[in-house]
Amino acid sequence: MNPETAESAFVRACRRLPVPHTPVWYMRQAGRSLPEYRAVRADVPMLTACATPDLIVEITMQPVRRYGVDAAIFFSDIVVPLKAIGIDLDIKPGVGPVVADPIRDTAGVDTLRALDAGDVPYVTEAIQALTKELGPTPLIGFAGAPFTLASYLIEGGPSKNHDHTKAMMYGEPALWHALMGSLTDITLAYLRVQIDAGASAVQLFDSWVGAVAPGDYREFVLPYTSRIFAGLADLDVPRIHFGVGTGELLGLLGEAGADVVGVDWRVPLDQAARRVGPGKALQGNLDPAVLFAPWDVVEGRARDIVARGRAAEGHVFNLGHGVLPTTDPDQLARLTDLVHEASAR
Repeated sequence: MNPETAESAFVRACRRLPVPHTPVWYMRQAGRSLPEYRAVRADVPMLTACATPDLIVEITMQPVRRYGVDAAIFFSDIVVPLKAIGIDLDIKPGVGPVVADPIRDTAGVDTLRALDAGDVPYVTEAIQALTKELGPTPLIGFAGAPFTLASYLIEGGPSKNHDHTKAMMYGEPALWHALMGSLTDITLAYLRVQIDAGASAVQLFDSWVGAVAPGDYREFVLPYTSRIFAGLADLDVPRIHFGVGTGELLGLLGEAGADVVGVDWRVPLDQAARRVGPGKALQGNLDPAVLFAPWDVVEGRARDIVARGRAAEGHVFNLGHGVLPTTDPDQLARLTDLVHEASAR
């Protein structure tokens, strides 16, 4: 990591070091809420955009220019590494990732092969270009966590109840563990590619893991997330772990080995700090829907989060999930300025 990036407010907050102000970035800060994003993506399918280095660079930079955030997040999608190893899938507008042949047996699991840097040359190329353009601003790499990837692969697409996923987890544990082991290897390799190319931090998105009870998380998920974080330890970059609806799992998310635990909007940050325990920074956690309220409401909520975030050993301000597509970009620009001003040390 370049020395300037290492001294950025974002990296220092992740490492629980003193900062000049609470750093800010937003999940899905690059995307449909920005008119400039809609312009460059007008006729380009999502997975094509995710494999085109100059588009990745432009889309990643757009919110940094517009909002003055303290970190960029690599523009991609969690299914990119699966596509790269030959899984037949597509991202359908308004639906999400759709898998042509859902994996529900040993033969399906056997179709998953290892991933290496040669499978995703566009990732390396884009990250190398981005780190030059970003200068001292850190770039966050990311991947989908094994549970969430498994759910897409088993269900064949997004699912409300994850019934096929849980049926395998509970009813065919040997098959489940084989699938999770393969996805862990792929995810770990993909994150290492991003860090080797120059990413200053990484986030593991376990979007759907809030569907799992704590005991089941410990048995069926924790060993795999732990292996990913342990497998990145030698690279000395901050590791962030985030899931939605994970209030009951926050202690376990911390136990998995990340440096920073992301908190959705359902648990106040001071309570989250107690649940996660010592030795971790927190990230979060404004409800993305608050941004549709009048500014005085947004300001009051944001100031409250900044204040509660002081209970944590380090705090990165973020939303409790991604920016919603119809969000007014001006609200996010004002929010960034407000957090910087309200938290100035």
